Amino acid sequence: MPDSAANSNGHSMTGALKRVLVCSPRTAGWDRPDCAARWQELGFFHSPDFATAQSQHDALCHELHAVAEVLELPAPADLTLDAVYAHDASLPTDFGVILLRPGKPNRRAESRCQGSFFATVGAPIFGEIHEPASAEAGDMVWLDPNTLLVGHGYRTNREGIAQLRALLAPNGVEVIAAPLPYGPGPSACLHLMSLLSLLDEKTALVDLPWLAVETVELLKSRGYGFVEIDPSERDTLACNVLSLGNKRLLALAENPRTNARLRAAGFDVRAFPGSELCINGSGGPTCLTRPLLRA
Repeated sequence: MPDSAANSNGHSMTGALKRVLVCSPRTAGWDRPDCAARWQELGFFHSPDFATAQSQHDALCHELHAVAEVLELPAPADLTLDAVYAHDASLPTDFGVILLRPGKPNRRAESRCQGSFFATVGAPIFGEIHEPASAEAGDMVWLDPNTLLVGHGYRTNREGIAQLRALLAPNGVEVIAAPLPYGPGPSACLHLMSLLSLLDEKTALVDLPWLAVETVELLKSRGYGFVEIDPSERDTLACNVLSLGNKRLLALAENPRTNARLRAAGFDVRAFPGSELCINGSGGPTCLTRPLLRA
């Protein structure tokens, strides 16, 4: 494995989390009136409450600090409220980091910001996604070290998948496209990881009615068993759960029924409140974190 793997080992969704990047609401400008005023344009449900969001982010980081090194993104002037969802702008791989091109135009500055940050921590850039492609990491799930499942929807388009395939295929990684439903439409934030979170190497949390038949069949063919979310908690992001490794999960406190199902399935669920930080902007625990190293 290349030396770069020490800083950008990305081929697992469920290994023990060792290093993770976050972007606080303060860094993303939630406390700045000019940034907060754009909430409607960016698809938030209401004007952000900075103090509550920052308190909830502190609770998230408290849980992360218990298991991993937590790195904070610096604060350039051109970030928007969405930057708090640090997962989407880059994809760490064992060959270096791929800087993505988000489908939401206001988020493209996040890729440049993260690229500059990675240079300071010794994580090399392996490649970049270029226009006319769009690609967001919320659509990307590592099924195993050599297989990347990529949702094809409004945030990651066909050209984005083709560019990822061209970058990764020479290194022995297969990129499989997964069709996404229309859902609430192009203005909504619907990622593959809105419908699917890997909990361990053979278990997935799923919003089964919204997954494509071919995606369900693919997961089953690879031996995955399913835990289904409680349907009443779909709108509070119940399917968005972060694996910390070793059967430990980070989930939203607003989803007690789904969390109870996960505990019944043998998982240690740590929950934090996300009413303002997560549900308002439609981004859960995975969205808030950019894992950089798992063991």
